[in-house]
Amino acid sequence: MNETPLLNLITDFVDDFRQPAILWQALVIVACLALSWLLVRQLRAFLHKRAEAATTPANPETLQRTDSFIRILTPVLAAMLLGIAQHFLAKFQSVNLLSIAIPLCTSMALVRFGFYVLRRIFARHGEISPTMLLLEKVFTVVVWAGMALYITGLWPELHEFLEGIIVPLGRNKVSVAAILQAAISVAVLLVLAMWAGTSLDERLMKMQGLHTSLRVVLSRMGRAVLILVSVLVSLSLVGIDLTVLSVFGGAFGVALGFGLQKIAANFVSGFIILLDRSLTIGDMITVGQFTGKVTQINTRYTVLLGGDGIESIVPNEMLISGGVQNMSLTNRMVWLSTAVSVGYETDLDAIFPLLEAATASVPRVSQSKPPSATLVRFGADGLDLQIGFWIADPENGTGGVKSNVNRAIWRTLQEHKVSVPFPQRELRIVGTPPAPLASAADGESAPSGTQP
Repeated sequence: MNETPLLNLITDFVDDFRQPAILWQALVIVACLALSWLLVRQLRAFLHKRAEAATTPANPETLQRTDSFIRILTPVLAAMLLGIAQHFLAKFQSVNLLSIAIPLCTSMALVRFGFYVLRRIFARHGEISPTMLLLEKVFTVVVWAGMALYITGLWPELHEFLEGIIVPLGRNKVSVAAILQAAISVAVLLVLAMWAGTSLDERLMKMQGLHTSLRVVLSRMGRAVLILVSVLVSLSLVGIDLTVLSVFGGAFGVALGFGLQKIAANFVSGFIILLDRSLTIGDMITVGQFTGKVTQINTRYTVLLGGDGIESIVPNEMLISGGVQNMSLTNRMVWLSTAVSVGYETDLDAIFPLLEAATASVPRVSQSKPPSATLVRFGADGLDLQIGFWIADPENGTGGVKSNVNRAIWRTLQEHKVSVPFPQRELRIVGTPPAPLASAADGESAPSGTQP
């Protein structure tokens, strides 16, 4: 009966433990691990010193990503050093222990690299969701299971078993091994394309010489091209004829004509907005019932952050087909006003300069365009005045600056004893006899013909 690969592996280990060769292999493994750890530590210290000596301080998130990437180098260097040691040591003795240590280090490097790539793509701003943790666990199990199959020599037998399982797909028959290979190829290339797209996005956003909209356009188009190329390459690698995609393209066109018009319109509208630069990130806009600062311009929707902290997701088609008020398109100066009423006895020539000075004392009020006070109308209870002023930062909201202006005006009115009238009404009840002109307590008689 033939011995299994696992039994052969156990036999080789037993033979090595009976010989002094096992000590040399253990010593080589410890030395390679220690050397790789020291080299990576020195590299990390060098990069941190370089970041501290730079004129522009490094972003803490960037340093954290650098440290995460450097952690990958420890098992990589260890595997390389073990490979070199195995090549020379194999000339003098058996190296079964090294043959196992090298795949272990390689698997560790692959797991760390997978964690680094997945978190760069899906875990923005250091937030790791439960779904992300589950995905990392699944990836770890798959990698270590593959390593175990490789070390024990069961991988060829598993591959042969999967090749023997045939799945009919229409007129063709495909093995399970081919299906798994295609799925893994597509998944790996897609993840690498998304990682490259994320890196391209970060690099473009740091280029201050380009307009914000142009940077977003290049980022979105670059990511789309990378994903498309990765899918086409992965399909070619597994032997799928790309001409079959023509049928899929026709079906997609029919579906687009019937049910995906809105999605396509929003997608095209997103690129139009980015290309014509009618909106940029940071603009304060009003569209329909939504008002807020533009924080994201995606291919399908735009995100507005309101002054109350609520984010509104506006389809891009609304920004193209409807009217949009942009407070910072070509000029960030915005005119605001507040109203106040004063008594008819107030000297307007004296109070106008005081109100304008009080408004100008608010920090956010523009000094280049000074405030102005005007008489709006002769109201029923007093003189209705309006104080207009300009601000240059509409993205910070208007409620706060209006409140500060109103408080400054109120303090000025109180200091100068200016009356602020309030509505006064006389109430009469129909059918009630009128009151006497003078009371009996005053010693005067009521007019004749009247009842006391």
